Amino acid sequence: MSALAKFLSMNGFEVSGSDGVKSEETENLAFYNIKIYIGVDELRKELLHADMVVYTDAIPFTHKELIKAKELQKKLFSRAELLGLIAEHFQHVIAVAGSHGKTTCTAMCAHILKNLEVPFTAHIGGHDSSFGNFYSSGMEYLVTEACEYKKNLLRLNAETAILLNIDRDHMECYAGEEDLKETFKKYCMRAKTAFVCADDEKCMQFGQFSTFGIKNTLADYRATDLRVYNEKYIFTVEEYGKALCRVKLNAMGQCNIYNALAAFAAMRSFGFHEREIQKGLETFAAVKRRFEKIGDYKGASFICDYAHHPKEILSTLSTAEGICKKNLYVVFQPHTYSRTKLLMKDFVKVLRPIKNLIIYKTYPAREKYDEEGSAEHLAHIVGNCLYAENIYVLKMWLKRTVREGDIVLFLGAGDIYYAAQYLLNELK
Repeated sequence: MSALAKFLSMNGFEVSGSDGVKSEETENLAFYNIKIYIGVDELRKELLHADMVVYTDAIPFTHKELIKAKELQKKLFSRAELLGLIAEHFQHVIAVAGSHGKTTCTAMCAHILKNLEVPFTAHIGGHDSSFGNFYSSGMEYLVTEACEYKKNLLRLNAETAILLNIDRDHMECYAGEEDLKETFKKYCMRAKTAFVCADDEKCMQFGQFSTFGIKNTLADYRATDLRVYNEKYIFTVEEYGKALCRVKLNAMGQCNIYNALAAFAAMRSFGFHEREIQKGLETFAAVKRRFEKIGDYKGASFICDYAHHPKEILSTLSTAEGICKKNLYVVFQPHTYSRTKLLMKDFVKVLRPIKNLIIYKTYPAREKYDEEGSAEHLAHIVGNCLYAENIYVLKMWLKRTVREGDIVLFLGAGDIYYAAQYLLNELK
């Protein structure tokens, strides 16, 4: 939402808003002349005089400011609807969809476009180390994430569509897995060009789109001759079987090779030269909360990752195990009761083999407590792990446990990131 607010402010709109709590992002918006009020006030003059009111999916329809806006007959738009409206004003729209990897792939696309020196705007779901969550040098190209929550990706008309993968997430918004797959297929079919992952079985059921991958030898864009040097991936990009260039990727994890291939393929669809795309990809460093090292304690590395789905956890664990010299400690915060309950068996399968596991209290987001989907229940079923109801338990455990050379991996999409930062400061 904040990236859209920045875009509107830069383009001459008077923008204000409200949030429940003060944060780094609400402070950052002040640099764009955007006033953010903390707390709810349905009589605030900015609301009374607004021409348009935009809300995120996290805002319930019982929110007092939203109710007041309806009473005043304001034009109401969801965040996804606003993004769709903004996208209509760009010559070219590149959208990145999939259950995992959207933010990183979108950021990679932004780095390529910046290196190409074309006028573009990037709307990123996380914070890139160079751009933050927003960058704009013009309105020729728009690169943005297309989220499947509430089928929001169908509100976006992309010229070039990327589909990284399909997994069971946000299932409360779908009638079932077939409905989820059909929604992703519709998203791809609406684009002039669509690229889907050739190594994802569900993506390949669609059949008629261009592909990228590593394992599938028939992929249109393929990474071959993979090497690891100084904890970085180096690989050759092949286009329809022909080697184009070698790419040195400054990001850990095989998942990032898929992200890079997708970004590469999308840029080739616009006719950009492979060497310029390669240079742009190699300027990418990291996205906040994507295997981000936040500091050290007693010689142990504290690393945070957004992984909150079983497959994401597996991928991140694989990356961490590949670089860990001594003990790997995993602190996982389940994200919402409904997701944990739906994927309980998958979570147990992934978490049970972890030797040193701490399960931290659930981040509920917009949900009410559900014992069957709680972190306590998950910890009980997993067994052989510690359940931490509060940050004090984590602090005491870390203080007596970690040693030099260890890695403490904090996983989750909730406030575990801020808990990790707090712990690091407290322990020091």
